[in-house]
Amino acid sequence: MKHQTIAVLDFGSQYTQVIARRIRECSVYSKIYPFKTSAEELKKDNVVGIILSGGPESVLSKGSPRPDKRIFDLGVPVLGICYGVQLIAHLLGGKVEKSCQREYGHGILKIKRKGSLFKGLPSKLRVWNSHGDRLSKLPKGFSAVASTENSGFAGIADEQRRIFGIQFHPEVDHTEGGFNILENYLGKICGCKGDWSMASLAEESINSIRETVGADRVLLGLSGGVDSSVAAALIHKAIGRQLTCVFVDNGLLRLNERELVVELYRRHFKMDVRVARAGGKFLKRLKEVSDPERKRKIIGNTFVEVFQESLKKIGHAKFLAQGTLYPDVIESVSIDGNPAATIKSHHNVGGLPKKMKFKLLEPLRQLFKDEVRALGAELGLPKEVVWRQPFPGPGLGVRVMGSVTKSKLDILRKADAVLHDEMMQSDLYYKVWQSFCVFLPVRTVGVMGDERTYENVVAVRIVESKDAMTADWVRVPYEVLQRVSNRIINEVSGINRVVYDISSKPPGTIEWE
Repeated sequence: MKHQTIAVLDFGSQYTQVIARRIRECSVYSKIYPFKTSAEELKKDNVVGIILSGGPESVLSKGSPRPDKRIFDLGVPVLGICYGVQLIAHLLGGKVEKSCQREYGHGILKIKRKGSLFKGLPSKLRVWNSHGDRLSKLPKGFSAVASTENSGFAGIADEQRRIFGIQFHPEVDHTEGGFNILENYLGKICGCKGDWSMASLAEESINSIRETVGADRVLLGLSGGVDSSVAAALIHKAIGRQLTCVFVDNGLLRLNERELVVELYRRHFKMDVRVARAGGKFLKRLKEVSDPERKRKIIGNTFVEVFQESLKKIGHAKFLAQGTLYPDVIESVSIDGNPAATIKSHHNVGGLPKKMKFKLLEPLRQLFKDEVRALGAELGLPKEVVWRQPFPGPGLGVRVMGSVTKSKLDILRKADAVLHDEMMQSDLYYKVWQSFCVFLPVRTVGVMGDERTYENVVAVRIVESKDAMTADWVRVPYEVLQRVSNRIINEVSGINRVVYDISSKPPGTIEWE
């Protein structure tokens, strides 16, 4: 069954992914397309509604991004948000001009006529604005349905053609009633059935994997993290023993991690899991390397090498499976002319070489992180896997500051295990985004009993976040921090001081390297 699709045309807004996620929260499938996508392609994809995202450009600027104008002739509802409403006015015969006063942040929206878009909402809403242009003349057939202090056309509608525009951002939490506006657009205007669910997705994905793979074999690099675990569970449910998982022990794992992964997937889920023990090789190559970027590259390149060696021992397979998610697809594909600014680069372990002649199998590539967790729960994965905190691809290699040695890793592993235990005991582990320890390359004087000590320092980092783009340190109860500190100093030989990191992101990052 082909789902109804809402197309989100991306004009470079930092909120484009948020729009797509909000639509899916309404049980409607959404897909982000490059702004230049042709009307023919959208029609082919069973698109029942089109949203034009915001963006950093001005429609008044030469060369600013434009959609295929024929989208307005497809007969499906169109909703323009911020830059999107300005495009509608500009392309359909209205007028846009520079605003005397830029609207950024909170504003009060006055709804003049509710119609189908604002049905069921109060006449005044506190909304979130982010624009420097405004509409000064409406295209033929449109009427003004809402206004703000600086704009008489903050909401416009052509009910007959089902084309709507709003000058604010309904997708962000700061906008009152924003979710209801999107629900009205999806249900009352586009006629969406709201039948997109994890149960239906799981069933469709399993059937698709079986059809794609046939009688061939699939290889998957299993890390034990959420993405690779859900991908493994989904593929295994589809093709069983045709799937072989490779777990690379790089010597940079947490305490007993290899044993736990093997126990869960090999014994509990009956998967074919092969373990490549390569800790010695990784540590040898990391010897006396302190620069974070060099460490990452060494770890990434060595991982690829070890993975390739493992594949040779396993024998022929046609498919290589990866736990690629939708944000990875959006951010990693370079779209010609895309106006979005590059905010960051990913720090994954490293891509596999093109010369490896496999067909890629990426069953999660249409899902966001929270949807992957929901799918994992649907497939019966335990809570400790589905809600596991993120762990960096280079592992503890980027949590030991400076050069990496086995003794430093052993100390860090034990300290991290204490923190994990206390977070679980305090019922905090699943309530935060990440909690971990960092080994610092400094030694401090301490006193244990009647003796002077000169030992190492561990920093504790606990943050809350929604998407890792921004983060804030967690105000952990003092008694929890006290227990963590006491236990680490008493139970982990080589540590005599524990500090707590109270930096937010930005300006800091979540990881120290």
